[in-house]
Amino acid sequence: MEYVKLGRTGLDVSKLALGCMSYGAPVSEQFCWVLEEPEARKVIKHAVNQGINFFDTANCYSNGVSEEILGRAVKDFMHREDVVISTKVFVEMRNRPNGGGLSRKEIMYEVEQSLRRLGLDYVDILYIHRWDYNTPIEETMRALNDLVTDGKVRYLGASAMYAWQFQKAQYTAERHGWVPFVAMQNHYNLLYREEEREMIPLCKDMGVGLTPYSPLAAGRLSRDWTATTTRAELDKFAKGKYDSTKDTDKIIVDRVGELAERYGTTRTGIALAWQWHKGVVAPIIGPTKEKYIDDAVAAIDVKLSDEDVAYLEEPYVPHKVMGAR
Repeated sequence: MEYVKLGRTGLDVSKLALGCMSYGAPVSEQFCWVLEEPEARKVIKHAVNQGINFFDTANCYSNGVSEEILGRAVKDFMHREDVVISTKVFVEMRNRPNGGGLSRKEIMYEVEQSLRRLGLDYVDILYIHRWDYNTPIEETMRALNDLVTDGKVRYLGASAMYAWQFQKAQYTAERHGWVPFVAMQNHYNLLYREEEREMIPLCKDMGVGLTPYSPLAAGRLSRDWTATTTRAELDKFAKGKYDSTKDTDKIIVDRVGELAERYGTTRTGIALAWQWHKGVVAPIIGPTKEKYIDDAVAAIDVKLSDEDVAYLEEPYVPHKVMGAR
């Protein structure tokens, strides 16, 4: 495993983050495909043994069950001081007033709930899961700053928004002397590259570390086009992201397969090598089998040329913006 700094911070993270949305309980249609705790623990433990020290979850994943599973795994498999644990806040957790969003009240409450489920005194990174159009950004950034000051959060991150929104949040923090965001968890892979237009150049200019989700496009970049998985059959949210661009996507996926054969590696190896070539710090993978972790770790040794990258990117066509609301 290799370790890198997260943006302009002094925080060391593995070049792969383990995304824990894949672990939880089938509490809803969105999470009907996830691994439950016995199997999830095997995958998490294998990730630790492979040197991964960066683990990402969210309060909404399986309605908090993901955090509970990760928290027990931290206690049983890890040295807390050596690992980086991140979670998120924003998504509605209760169908009542103040049941979601980024008000001061909700942020403070949900962080306490996340810490309880994780069994931790603090999280290393707290991401805002989306932009809240109904709460002034000053209120949100002040609350986040106070969490860092109180020691319940070490660093701040944001996820899936428009570049102008992220810039506004950073400006607000700077103006008031509050803690800014140091990480951006955006939607980015070979099948969805709209972030290259504004968000990624902005983050690179500000020294914000890129930790994108879905680097393998929900597995589409890691397997033959005709292959399928349980998640591919059941995950309607992933279908909504990618099914509208099947024709173009197939060309890109086929090229990933060509380069995998040429380099003697897996399709995962090519897709992740492309991420690092583009300046990503730590793509967030969500493996459901130990073998998938091995494939991802092996990708660190794959180095693509500029010509390879151009070949992979050439068929891409503009996509409808997804993730930002």
